[in-house]
Amino acid sequence: MQEYISQINKAAWETKAYQAWVREHGTPEVHACRLKEDPRHPLRYWLKYTGNPSGQKVLNLLGSHGKKAVCLALLGADVTVVDISEENALYSRGLAAAAGVNLNYICADVLHIPDEETLGKFNYVLMEFGILHYFTELSPIFALAGRRLAPNGRLLLTDFHPFARTWKQTVNLQNPTGRYFDDSIHEGEIAFAKLLPEEERQGLGTVLTRSWTVGDIISSAAAAGLCIRTFEEIRYAGDPSFPEFYTLIADKLEVQLTPLYR
Repeated sequence: MQEYISQINKAAWETKAYQAWVREHGTPEVHACRLKEDPRHPLRYWLKYTGNPSGQKVLNLLGSHGKKAVCLALLGADVTVVDISEENALYSRGLAAAAGVNLNYICADVLHIPDEETLGKFNYVLMEFGILHYFTELSPIFALAGRRLAPNGRLLLTDFHPFARTWKQTVNLQNPTGRYFDDSIHEGEIAFAKLLPEEERQGLGTVLTRSWTVGDIISSAAAAGLCIRTFEEIRYAGDPSFPEFYTLIADKLEVQLTPLYR
């Protein structure tokens, strides 16, 4: 099932994604100029957990158009991105070149990275915004993070809060399901569709996704041997009584875990 979903989603992400990023951010050259002015702002959710990233190795899984990766590289990090979309890769490589930074961008399914072991170990694994809903199981993606983290390395995961996905309509989440424990696969509009005018949306593919609960996310990270350090809930600007995002910080510690079920 996961491979079928990945194929469907890859096809959707390779239709007009580059066009959408140009409409949203400008050409890679224009976007790079803005990022160079203040590379810290796009990283504001994570720098308090990393400190100065200069000299650190960062693996950005499902890194999309490369904005966060390029900002990390501008601050001196050695960044590798893995993403399934050739159009995302095209924009990201152009962005890195315009910003004058090196970026290792691997266009591949993150669960089937060619010669994964040759990537080595990383100080940080970053996953951000609209990530986990592409997986039918969470254990493989957290296991990948664990394999690629060096001892005492840190996972940085920021995504849409499951409560918002269920009960709150926001700018980013237009159709709350109303079902917190829904584990079915849903067909929906691809994320960048809203960036294109109506007349340019013809031919866009749909994506297949599923929702996860807070318990699913935390438990899966812990089951992969990662030590949960914090689960930060980030308020929705339009209604501060409600969370829109969360940031999960988990470290790879050299400890022997006892079985959860004896």
